[in-house]
Amino acid sequence: MALVVVVLLGLIEGITEFLPISSTGHLLIAEHWLGARSDLFNVGIQAGAILAVTLIYRERLRELLTGWRVPAHRDYLAKLTLAFLITAGLGFVAVKLGFKLPETVTPVAWALILGGVWMLAAERIAAGRPPCRAVSWRVAVWVGLAQMLAGIFPGTSRSAATIFAAMLAGTTERAAATEFAFLVGIPTMYAATGYELLKTLKTGAGHEDWSALGIGFLVSAVTAFAAVKWLLGYIRSHRFTAFAVYRIVLGTVLLLVLAAR
Repeated sequence: MALVVVVLLGLIEGITEFLPISSTGHLLIAEHWLGARSDLFNVGIQAGAILAVTLIYRERLRELLTGWRVPAHRDYLAKLTLAFLITAGLGFVAVKLGFKLPETVTPVAWALILGGVWMLAAERIAAGRPPCRAVSWRVAVWVGLAQMLAGIFPGTSRSAATIFAAMLAGTTERAAATEFAFLVGIPTMYAATGYELLKTLKTGAGHEDWSALGIGFLVSAVTAFAAVKWLLGYIRSHRFTAFAVYRIVLGTVLLLVLAAR
């Protein structure tokens, strides 16, 4: 049963990390019934999903890193760096202040509902603007702030927050906004994983189930690869409306279940 739980959590993380439905929220909900895992396990399986998106965007990353002398590439890298630094800086402050994510289902349910409503409104606003693929400095700032917001409030969804922040800030084309949001997430989640690993090694990693972490990481990576590939094809011809509706329905069901207990 322990192996089944690990695989289930890896599947949940892989499916939900980059779909705009909140991986952290879904993991908290799952762990409410399946049992809680360590912070390192949760961040570690997120790293599996980040590895998947790294592989998917490997050609784009290679183009940016090897062609940094090209002004357009250097400008894009600078904006990715700014967004990452905003998230990292504010995240460091949150850690120093002792901020801890809520571990109850109720706030996650409300975040799912409110996030779904916000997605519907944001997509409607963005649809009324001219198509734009360019990423401005304003977009970079708002994406960095949105990513931090998603880290503070489980159920918000990192991908939803950053994609729609980019679209509302000026990058109205869904594919371009999604690419920037996903690329910013790569260094952010690798940094979070590294931080949790160092913290665990410093305090003692004797209680960590490394085999479970490895299995969860692998399951998450494979599942996320398939999920992101599907999503990138889906958004070429579809809006995010279905994800917003799913969030609202799931959040409402959770509140009803909690109220009936």
